[in-house]
Amino acid sequence: MTEITSKYADFEGLRERAVAMRREGLSLRQIRDRLHVHNNEILNRLVKGEPAPEWTKRPNAKDDLRDRARELRQQGMTHDQIQAELGCSKSSISLWVRDLPRPDPRYSPTERLALMNAGLSASREKEREETKRLAREAVGDPSDRELSLAGVTLYWAEGSKDKAYSRRESLQFINSDPNVFKLHLRWLDLLGVTHERRHMRVSIHESADVPGAERFWAQLAGIPASELRKTTLKKHNPKTTRRNTTESYRGCLIIYVAKSADIYRRVEGAWYGIVLGADPTAR
Repeated sequence: MTEITSKYADFEGLRERAVAMRREGLSLRQIRDRLHVHNNEILNRLVKGEPAPEWTKRPNAKDDLRDRARELRQQGMTHDQIQAELGCSKSSISLWVRDLPRPDPRYSPTERLALMNAGLSASREKEREETKRLAREAVGDPSDRELSLAGVTLYWAEGSKDKAYSRRESLQFINSDPNVFKLHLRWLDLLGVTHERRHMRVSIHESADVPGAERFWAQLAGIPASELRKTTLKKHNPKTTRRNTTESYRGCLIIYVAKSADIYRRVEGAWYGIVLGADPTAR
């Protein structure tokens, strides 16, 4: 370093002149040309500690974004909203506006929780519906044999059954789900049970819309309401808190198949065939 500075005997004098030029707003190149100092290390030492004039600084491409971000923050926007508006990173936005006051929250903690739960519910509902759709499409078009086995299983879950202490070898089915009855009626078709052997009646609370329920079940069964047997009315107990009181409540439909002892035995045999087929130890 001594060898370099020895070429400039009056280094301190040069430094005073360089500092003065720097403060006048000259660039390093202008100082170099005026002092004839062509060594960059010496030149930087001559002006050490003196900031470069503003006009020599290269413009920052993000200066406009920074100014706009600060302006939006002062208007009350959140980091997320500024990011959506300007397209820059949230880390940059946070740095640019950290000295500005936070905007008032748009929602109270209770409102934020409600919105979050609503969003989660919508997302979960969409996921549930998609799962059900895929499962429904995976079934495809069931064969008559598959429908017959499904009908046997459904009957054994919901229909009346023969007991050792009470002989009931006949088909009688009761349910409140219209879709369940659509399958049950299709199953009766597969069994060859004619409409003349199907005796149907409605069972419903007396406080409900009885005529409306009779029309509904008759239409689902494909028969005139006049062909239904006398409706069984359940007495209303005011002390009981019932939930099935909406317009969608239509009671239950009961289907009794006349002269069905032989069919019942076949159904029971088919059911135990399904059970044995599902039991690996019985194979």
